[in-house]
Amino acid sequence: MSSTWRIYLLTMLSFLIGTSQFVIVGILDKVAASVGVSISTAGQLITIFALATAIGTPIVIMATAKMNQSRQLLLALAIFFLGIVATLAFPGFGFLLASRAILGVGTGVFVVTAYAISAQLASPEHQGEAMANISMGFSASLVFGVPLGRVITAVYDWQAIFWGIGFFGLVGIFAVARTIPAMVGEPPVPLGKQIAFLKKSEIAVALGVTFLVFIGYSMVNTYITPFLASIRPMSEQEMSSILFTLGIASLIGSKLGGFLADRIGITRTLVGSMTVQALALALLSAASGSVIVTIMLIMLWATSAWTFGLTQNFNLISLAPEASGIMLSLNSSFVQLGFAAGAGIGGIAVGSSSIMAISWIGAALVTLAACVAVFSFGVTRSLSIARD
Repeated sequence: MSSTWRIYLLTMLSFLIGTSQFVIVGILDKVAASVGVSISTAGQLITIFALATAIGTPIVIMATAKMNQSRQLLLALAIFFLGIVATLAFPGFGFLLASRAILGVGTGVFVVTAYAISAQLASPEHQGEAMANISMGFSASLVFGVPLGRVITAVYDWQAIFWGIGFFGLVGIFAVARTIPAMVGEPPVPLGKQIAFLKKSEIAVALGVTFLVFIGYSMVNTYITPFLASIRPMSEQEMSSILFTLGIASLIGSKLGGFLADRIGITRTLVGSMTVQALALALLSAASGSVIVTIMLIMLWATSAWTFGLTQNFNLISLAPEASGIMLSLNSSFVQLGFAAGAGIGGIAVGSSSIMAISWIGAALVTLAACVAVFSFGVTRSLSIARD
C-alpha cells in the first residue's frame, strides 16, 4: 500500500472515531430516555469524555513513549474498541460513563499518534496536507456522522450506531496492523517542560481565553438537540437536517479562520469571531419564537466558533514558534477542559433553570474571553512599542 492510501486509511479511521465522539450530542435526548436519566445528567457523558481525553492522553503517551508509533496507534484503537464493547455490553448510566471515559482516552491517543504518523508518511513538502486530511476526517464526522446517527437512532436505536462503529473499528485494527509500518516518533516532551510554558503570561492568558470560549461553545453544543426541540416539536428529518447544516458551518468556519488570519491578521480574526459568537448567542433567546432566525443564528455561532478554534492555534504557535507541538498540545487540553466544564455548567443550568439560559451564559463567557483577549493584545502591543 502506498503512503497516500495509508493516509487515507487514517483519515477514514478519524471519521469513525470522530463520529463516536460527536454523535452523542445529536442523540443526547434519546440516550437520556434510554438509560432513565434527565438530559442535564446525560450531558455529563460529554464531560467525562473530555476530561478523560485531556488527562488520560498525555499519561498514556508518556507511558508508551518507548513503543513505535504503529504500536501506539494499535493500542489507541484497542482502547477505543474496548470502550465500544463496554458501551454495548454493560447496561446503566454508570457503565455508560465509564465507557465514555475509555473512549476519550482511546480517541486522544489516536489523534496524537495519527497526526504524527501522517506527517512521517508524507514527503516533507506535503506534511501539512497529510495532517489536514486527518483533521478533515474529524470535520466530516460532524457533517455526516452526527446527522446520520440521528437517523439511525430514529429507525433502530442509539446502540445500533455503536455496533456499526465497533465493526468498522475492528476492521481498522486489522488494516492498521497489516499496512502501517513501524515508525519511531519524536521523544516525548517532559510534562515539566510543558507546564513551564504556562508561566509565560501571554501563553497563559491565551489558553485561558481558549478555556472560556469552549466552555461557552460546549454549553450550547452539548444541549443543542433539546435546545432546538424547545423552540417547537421537530421531526427526526428536520432535526437531522439542522445537525447537518451545523456540520457544514463548522467546515466553513475552519476554512474561514485560515483565510481571515491571512487577510486581516490573527488579532482581528480572534476578536471578531468572539464578538460574533457572543452576539449570536445573546440573540438566540430573543429570537426563540422564530425557527428560521434561530437556525441562522446557530449557524452563525458555529461558524464563528470554528473560525476562532483554528485561528487560536495560529496565535499560540506565533507566541512560541520554537515549541509549536507543545502549544498545540496545550491548546487541545484546554479545549477539552472547556468541553468538560461547559457540559457540566450547562447541565446545572438546564436542570435548575430554562434551557434558554445556556445561550445567555455562553454569551457572557465568550464576552469575558473577548475582553481578556483585547486587554492582553493591548498590553502586548504597548510592551512591543516600549521595547522599540
